[in-house]
Amino acid sequence: MKNEVKKRSPNFFAYFEGWLSIGINILLFALKYWAGVVSGSVAIIADAWHTLADSITSIIVLIGTKTSEKPPDNKHPFGHGRAEIIAAFIIGIFLALIAFEFFVESINRLSEHEAASYGTIAIIVTIISILFKEALAQFAFWSGKKINSISLRADAWHHRSDAISSIIILVGIFLGKYFWWIDGVLGLIVAIIIAYAALKTIKDAISSILGETPSDEDILKIKQICNEVSPFDSHPHHIHIHDYGKHQELTFHINLPSNISLLEAHNIATEIEVAIKEKMNFETTIHMEPLQEFNKSKKK
Repeated sequence: MKNEVKKRSPNFFAYFEGWLSIGINILLFALKYWAGVVSGSVAIIADAWHTLADSITSIIVLIGTKTSEKPPDNKHPFGHGRAEIIAAFIIGIFLALIAFEFFVESINRLSEHEAASYGTIAIIVTIISILFKEALAQFAFWSGKKINSISLRADAWHHRSDAISSIIILVGIFLGKYFWWIDGVLGLIVAIIIAYAALKTIKDAISSILGETPSDEDILKIKQICNEVSPFDSHPHHIHIHDYGKHQELTFHINLPSNISLLEAHNIATEIEVAIKEKMNFETTIHMEPLQEFNKSKKK
């Protein structure tokens, strides 16, 4: 029963963050949009839609998390863990589209010499947004790190970019009465911030899908486990980790003396695979290669 709780608990953070984000973002969207209309600020209205986009991306996180929980089947023998990575990629594309639209709107505002009229409402709403969005970002970063979720980290960047854009708008509120163009320029800055978050999210998702080099720490740990388990110097090499979200497959080669039996070599490889599963939670497949005669050496 305790093991079941442990297995279920990680996804609780993803679901909780998703629903909390949706609720808060819808509320902030309504407040920001109202403040933007009252003040005639394209930057605040753009920021409002950015906030609403956070709700949509949180829904994508929930769908990705739910899909990633599905067990392996005939068509997907490695499970559905990459659904989370796909969700992060979709979030990145969504952010890029929003950035482009805000960029165009801000250019139009500057070309038409339209100014905004900020007031107390805009100040209060913007400060509230900064506080709530940064709190959501911190929670999403913490949750993403805790359960190693790329989609949660993408959602955290979305919250963080919203908080930063709100800070910029707050600065603009106090400068708006001196410079007519400040609203259009701030709109451009917000668009650039969103575009940066989009690029980082897309880049991380694509890198994960294409496959990444194992970390030096993982390689060292694999070699240590081989050294502890195998009675021979096995020289692990050709180490590859295939990331499927929550499920990771590890493959590598080891060298064993050519004069030992196939059964003995198989048992050594199996013991290494079991040890790696226990200590690193990788499903491991080992390819065994015969050592050259002059390299044979049983560890003392």
